[in-house]
Amino acid sequence: MEWIERLNDAMDYLEGHLTEEIDYEKLGKIACCSSYHFQRMFAYMAGVPLSEYIRRRKMSLAAVDLQSGNMKIIDVAGKYGYNSPTAFNRAFQSVHGMAPSAVKNEGISVKAFPPVRFKITVKGVEEMNYRIETKEAFRIVGVSVPLHKDIEKNFAAIPPKWEEISANGTLQKLIGMMDTPPMGVLGISTCNDTEPWRYYIAVSTSQENNDLEEYVVPAATWAVFPGEGTNQSIQELERRIVTEWLPTSGYEYGDAPDVEVYLNPDPQNAQYEVWIPVVKKEN
Repeated sequence: MEWIERLNDAMDYLEGHLTEEIDYEKLGKIACCSSYHFQRMFAYMAGVPLSEYIRRRKMSLAAVDLQSGNMKIIDVAGKYGYNSPTAFNRAFQSVHGMAPSAVKNEGISVKAFPPVRFKITVKGVEEMNYRIETKEAFRIVGVSVPLHKDIEKNFAAIPPKWEEISANGTLQKLIGMMDTPPMGVLGISTCNDTEPWRYYIAVSTSQENNDLEEYVVPAATWAVFPGEGTNQSIQELERRIVTEWLPTSGYEYGDAPDVEVYLNPDPQNAQYEVWIPVVKKEN
């Protein structure tokens, strides 16, 4: 399929640039999506974050270079973008469980992480309910935190923000302002490569409040998936959307924010919807 071919084209680009700083936006462009969505697809399909995969591939090749005996450790470190020997030593040990200097000894075992290639595997064991919904632009009001371009680093920033606004009364204030669809507390990731990435905790409203931030979610088409359970179940639903539904759906990622709609924000018994921006694949 063309969608999978584009993912593999992006992996070919990555493999050819492992001795350089990897351009995440370039990877997204090759795959015809934002770098944010590319990282999400990769993590769910490969089972490892993109940043970790890149580190493993670099350290795999670094071990080969060191075993050849033709390069100094400091030269190998520089080849794979580590200006600090300490940082290279830390990265190498985290992958291979030993210092780079130990690899030069005969009989030492190191780990190899081959390049990733994607293919379609149709499962279809468990049903997935969804609807396609096209919406005009809508205005949200709330609070936000900046998102890092390496999306794995954002897991440390978002949960504390939810805790903060729950404790200081902001969440209840937002719930009281909610008066336009979608009716629920929203978690919105603005992830277009042409604007700063931010994560909003907000509601759709017509009301004004100078103490809160405002953002207009652009008109778009979303695939909407309902779910319930703990907050961890949201991640499992998102994984199934990317690995099971999206590859065979006739759709691909669109250029709009990801939206989580919390219909019941109880963290132990949440009812929610996951909105994935989509566009029809071209024939």
